[in-house]
Amino acid sequence: MEIAQIGPGEKGGSRRLALTDDDKDGRDLFIKWCKEAGCAITIDDMGNIFARRPGKNNDLAPVCSGSHLDTQPHGGKFDGIYGVLAALEVVRTLNDNNIETEAPLEVINWTNEEGSRFAPAMVSSGVFAGLFEKEFAYSRTDSEGNSLKAELERTGYLGDEICGDHPMRALFEAHIEQGPILENSGDQIGVVIGGQGQKWFDVRVKGQDSHAGSTPMNGRRDALVASAVLIQEIQAIAFKYAPYGVGTVGEMEVLPNSRNTIPGEIFLTVDIRNPDQDNLNLMGEDLRRIIEMVREKHHVTIECDEIWDKPPVTFNPECIAAVTAGANQLGYKYREIVSGAGHDACQVCEIVPTSMIFVPCEGGLSHNEEENATPEDLEAGCNVLLRAMVAVAG
Repeated sequence: MEIAQIGPGEKGGSRRLALTDDDKDGRDLFIKWCKEAGCAITIDDMGNIFARRPGKNNDLAPVCSGSHLDTQPHGGKFDGIYGVLAALEVVRTLNDNNIETEAPLEVINWTNEEGSRFAPAMVSSGVFAGLFEKEFAYSRTDSEGNSLKAELERTGYLGDEICGDHPMRALFEAHIEQGPILENSGDQIGVVIGGQGQKWFDVRVKGQDSHAGSTPMNGRRDALVASAVLIQEIQAIAFKYAPYGVGTVGEMEVLPNSRNTIPGEIFLTVDIRNPDQDNLNLMGEDLRRIIEMVREKHHVTIECDEIWDKPPVTFNPECIAAVTAGANQLGYKYREIVSGAGHDACQVCEIVPTSMIFVPCEGGLSHNEEENATPEDLEAGCNVLLRAMVAVAG
């Protein structure tokens, strides 16, 4: 609740877009708390923050946990932030009880997880895992043309450590589910066994600007009408691959955006997801097919660039077992679950043994200022995280 006071939303949520002044203030507070807990701070050249609690044997690679402090434009108080602060609470709890682990522990904040300011999402953990080139990440720009690298420099978070040159023994990430499965089933803990694949597309539909009053209907090349048909077809693709396939058009720009001018150009984004790689590929093929159909029927040109392709992932069996054991030891009702959302853990699992812990969120609602989770469920997730991290760290 304290960190939510930084960058408050208009409806009770949070707005801390990556590498804005509000995000910097949130990072500064996080580092202050970590130092107060006795942690040493390292920052890499993608702005990722690592707060280390020493172990008995500091030659061992650390057991890590964390998530992200940046939010969506209309974000909630728990998405990402919970995972960072749950990991910090593990450190504080061990401090309170004078418990020293064999391996060091680390709390992590990953840069630009959301991707709402700099697309694609999870770009910094992606660079860490070798999924993106650093120069590609640095070149990402926001809507005002500011580059990610320039904003790292401006906020003072362009660190010295080379991104990826940071050994890890294991990585855990606690998170609200961001869906309704746990709440509907009455389970308090989700033992996350993997994450679904994603494809992101930038689409530009070009027709012709023309006068709204004097251009006959049968002579129009209305880019917005063509886009509306395309959006309906994207929804149809998602339903075709139900229940696991999903499709979203989450961003749109209309040009010239004038009341009495037929729209001549539309920019929109497409996000499709599926936990099955074959079905994800088929969804992508269907998208290309409907683009051709809309192009021919509405006499427009359509440019479609696939800017991100993230295959489904499977988490590490030993890390999954550590989470399951923690839930069993504490008597929490749990179930195995596949993450519908992307997370930094879904990037880093390519090179580090990884698993996640989900807790319910009210109504399955996330990326919304009304996002909510109960203190009891948040505590349960943190307790399981504590058990899992200590079990691996020794």
